[in-house]
Amino acid sequence: MIQTDVVIIGTGAAGLTAAIYCARANMSPIVLEGHEPGGQLTTTTDVENFPGFPEGISGPLLMEHMKNQAMRFGAKLIPTMAINAKLSSRPFVVDLENGEQIKAQTVIISTGASAKYLGLAHEKELIGKGVSACATCDGFFYKGKIVHVAGGGDTAIEEATFLARFASKVYLIHRRDKLRASKPMQERIFNNPKVEIIWNTIIKELKFDDQGLNGLLVENTQTHETTLRKTDGFFLGIGHQPNTAFLNHQITLNPQGFIVTQNGPETNIPGVFAAGDVQDPYYRQAISAAGSGCMSAIKAERFLEEHGRI
Repeated sequence: MIQTDVVIIGTGAAGLTAAIYCARANMSPIVLEGHEPGGQLTTTTDVENFPGFPEGISGPLLMEHMKNQAMRFGAKLIPTMAINAKLSSRPFVVDLENGEQIKAQTVIISTGASAKYLGLAHEKELIGKGVSACATCDGFFYKGKIVHVAGGGDTAIEEATFLARFASKVYLIHRRDKLRASKPMQERIFNNPKVEIIWNTIIKELKFDDQGLNGLLVENTQTHETTLRKTDGFFLGIGHQPNTAFLNHQITLNPQGFIVTQNGPETNIPGVFAAGDVQDPYYRQAISAAGSGCMSAIKAERFLEEHGRI
C-alpha cells in the first residue's frame, strides 16, 4: 500500500495547481491522472483568457506546463483512476483501478465535471473544431459568425446569451415547444434580438469537412421533416455531470451532483477537500479551478499542522 500526506484525485487545472502547492510544502503529493490526464482543457484548442499568456496557449500545452511544474517540485503522477474511496476515518484509503491502494492523511478531489453530450457520431472528435461545451471559453472565436446551441434549460440560455455578444446570429435548438429554463432566463432570451429559438427540433447529424464543423442535420419532432442548417459553431448547452460516482455518497452533494464546499474548499469530511469543476457549477474556468486548487493545497497543509498524522 502506498502512503502519502495527500492524494490528489484528478489532473486538470485544479489538481495540478494543488499538486504544485502541496509539493512545495513537502507533502509528497500523489496525483491520480485518471482516464483524461489534464482534464477538459486537453480538448480545447486555444486558451486566450489564462493570465500570463498574452498570445494565448493551447489547452494541452498549458496542462503540460502545469504537469511539468508539479513534477519538478516532486509530485508523483500515476496513470490510473480512483474507483473507490474509504473516507469514514483517517488515514483515508483510495482504491485504484490498477489494483493498488493509497493510504493518505488528506484528500483533494479535483475530478472535474464532464460535459453532457447528445451521443451524435463524431461529436467528441469535433470538440475544438466547431463543437464546444463552453461559450465562455470559445465564444470569442465566433465573432460575426452563425452559431447554434442545443438545449432548453438555464445552461443553454446562458450559453446563447453569452454567444450573442459575439456571433451575428444565435439559434437555440430545443426539442420541445417550451423552455425548461427559469422565467427570468426565458425573458432574457426572448428579448434578445440576436437569438432565435428553433422549437420541436432535434439534431440528427453533424456535418463537417477537413476544416471542421459546417452544418447540422436537424429533424422536426412533429412533422419529421429534416433540414440541413449551415453553421460555424455548435454549442452543447445541456449541462455538466460532476465526476463523483466513486465517492459513493460519502460527500455532501447539491441537487445537481456537485460537491458542496464551505470555507473555501472544505467538504463535510474534515481532511477532505474539493477543487475545480467538481464543486463549481457556476464559473467552470481554468483560472477559477486553479485558484481553488491552490486553496485546497493550503487547507490540506494547515489541516496536517493542526491535526497531525495518524
